[in-house]
Amino acid sequence: MSELRFVRLGFGEEAVEYQEAWQKQREVHAARFADEIPDTCLLLEHPPVYTAGRRTADSERPLDGTPVVDVDRGGKITWHGPGQLVGYPVMKLPRPVDVVAHVRRLEDALIRTCAEFGVETSRVEGRSGVWVLGDPVEQRTLSGGLSLDFDPRLQDEEFDPRLNGPEYAPSNAGQRREDRKLAAIGIRVAKGVTMHGFALNVNPDNTWFDRIVPCGIRDAGVASLAGELGRDVTVDEVLPVVEKHLRDVLENADPAPRVIERASA
Repeated sequence: MSELRFVRLGFGEEAVEYQEAWQKQREVHAARFADEIPDTCLLLEHPPVYTAGRRTADSERPLDGTPVVDVDRGGKITWHGPGQLVGYPVMKLPRPVDVVAHVRRLEDALIRTCAEFGVETSRVEGRSGVWVLGDPVEQRTLSGGLSLDFDPRLQDEEFDPRLNGPEYAPSNAGQRREDRKLAAIGIRVAKGVTMHGFALNVNPDNTWFDRIVPCGIRDAGVASLAGELGRDVTVDEVLPVVEKHLRDVLENADPAPRVIERASA
């Protein structure tokens, strides 16, 4: 794969509004499609914002009517904000694009990043992103010592964690020893060029996630590097490590077109 260029758009007090960054993505996407620039990864922080992918259900949005930006990426609803490192790799891939392989490469780079900070992460079958795995279900308990056999999320399809207090809040998944997502991934491919990307929770206020059903997943939660390590970690500290592993994984990849199986006559 060609050289990967990084562009740091803004962090901290210079965090970039979501709509502004989305327009920048469109401009970079057009330039990459025309081969005017190399593969480019935009890196930034956003002010607090909820964004909803195409598969987001109404029942997963904030109950209080907080505005949500509907976007053209895959996936469902999530939150972006301070303490979260967001990356938008805009890359030209062979067509038809193997979207799953692209997502796996992003996951690999982020898993390596977390490992460098001493946090073991993994993939979860059927759920994109990078996860801290919880204890086996039979070893988990809810507050008050109740067994997860009584967890209403496992029995009630209409159970809503947004209405049932902190013991079910996504931000408290670590205390419940559940699987918890440390980095989310959602992408779009247009004309063979990728858009959108990943969000790595470094040291955000994860209670923002409690107002939604993050990624539409009700039986798991969210995590951060700082929370898992029990110490302060900054986006500035993580930024060069993410760049290093993205460069290593993406520049050394040899992406192939997606194999299309044709039905026999």
